[in-house]
Amino acid sequence: MTDLNYLGLSKPRKLMYRTKRGFRNSGKAIKKFFRSIPTKISEIFHKFISSFSVVGDAMLYGDWKTKLSFIIFGFGNISRGQLLRGFLFLVYEIVFILYMVFFGGGYLAKFGTLGTVTTITDENGFVIPGDDSFNILLYSVMTILVIGCTLYVWFQSIKQAYSVQEMTEINKKLSKGRDDLINLGNRYYHTTLLALPMFGLVCFTIIPLIFMIFVAFTNYNTQHLPPERLFTWVGFENFGTVLNGGGIGGGNSARFTYTFWALLGWTLLWAVLATFTNFIIGMVIAVIINKKGLKLKKFWRTILVITIAVPQFVSLLLMNKMLQDNGIYNQLLMAMGLEPIGFLTDPLIAKITVVIVNLWIGVPYTVLSSTGILMNIPDDLYEAAKIDGANPYRMFTSITLPYMLFVMTPSLITTFVGNINNFNIIYLLTGGGPKLDPNMMSSAGQTDLLITWLYNLTVTEQSYDMASVIGILIFIICAVFSLIFYSRSNSLKNEEDFQ
Repeated sequence: MTDLNYLGLSKPRKLMYRTKRGFRNSGKAIKKFFRSIPTKISEIFHKFISSFSVVGDAMLYGDWKTKLSFIIFGFGNISRGQLLRGFLFLVYEIVFILYMVFFGGGYLAKFGTLGTVTTITDENGFVIPGDDSFNILLYSVMTILVIGCTLYVWFQSIKQAYSVQEMTEINKKLSKGRDDLINLGNRYYHTTLLALPMFGLVCFTIIPLIFMIFVAFTNYNTQHLPPERLFTWVGFENFGTVLNGGGIGGGNSARFTYTFWALLGWTLLWAVLATFTNFIIGMVIAVIINKKGLKLKKFWRTILVITIAVPQFVSLLLMNKMLQDNGIYNQLLMAMGLEPIGFLTDPLIAKITVVIVNLWIGVPYTVLSSTGILMNIPDDLYEAAKIDGANPYRMFTSITLPYMLFVMTPSLITTFVGNINNFNIIYLLTGGGPKLDPNMMSSAGQTDLLITWLYNLTVTEQSYDMASVIGILIFIICAVFSLIFYSRSNSLKNEEDFQ
């Protein structure tokens, strides 16, 4: 469509055209994103390989002290007087060898099978312990990370040994142990501060995350609970079970497939409704409150802050009691001679209810954020628009709304992803109910999100393998949406400007 044809359209047709074009461009962006993945992986791989070129230089041009560092960590540093740095490398190597011999190596050797000896109870009632698949997988993951860290330390040992050799050849002064300690508080101060948080991140986030990913490729469920029973690798069978009903049997597979696609549709619809209803209504309220001439502005803002001050779970639990079939709202309806409403028991009404209750929780945050942004819009823009004859609607659509979207797009993306994983409002308000389909014997409900279903799979059904698959799929969905829409937003393209 040409610009002239577009200008000739009515406002509703312009909106429809922009909406269609937005969906069309989003589809192209998704295709472009997936097509660019191999190129990005290739670039990362080449950068990774090129960083190890120093190892080849050290092997070709290094002296015997440098080459011996390939086997004995820190030898190049120790032999040239950098005792503290060299001994730290050497101590790490010794600890690593002891760890592999007495602990990690045994678990890693069983990683391929996740154990073969089952725990049994003999005729006298004595328990004869066997392999524990859970511990084998967990400690194998930890050992793999330790090996990865060791390769990095090995690389640094060679790199520093070769660097010290080059500095010695040109008679450049080498740093001593005292200099290294001083640099930890000066030049490498940021590394010193981040060391402990990074260690905690690895222990409490990265290791459990990798463990969860591996669990998705096993049959770790209620029929295979260690240590009494072993679980083993099943490859991509669980993904087939969830996505297309393939894998471990007709009825169970159909249940997972039906439930996943039903909840995926509702999860995305909920995320869109929860994000944009809060944004639009909150923005409109903020514009009204900030309008010149409105009285009691501080009062209205204080009311909104009070709603935020009440803990979210308290509000949700209270609303749950009030919206029950025998709750206060239905009692009032029956007192007026009206039929009670199934706020939490009717499938459609329950979904509408969670969206409306979410407004009570989310709109105040949007109002406060929007208020700060509205105060920063230059008044000159509005004055110039008035001179040109623009009405309030025109000023809102041409100045206020574009400015708000420019500033709040990253926040909207974050909110959208957060709503996909919004566990509290669903679990505390409806508990996921009403039942999705009693005939399917599914633990999910009509208002369940993927994240609340994941919780039920883990706690209620102990189906850890399927829960891990759901977790991976949720991550992929959130990552794709975030990367595509943020990369296409003006907040990134025109970071320094507002147009």
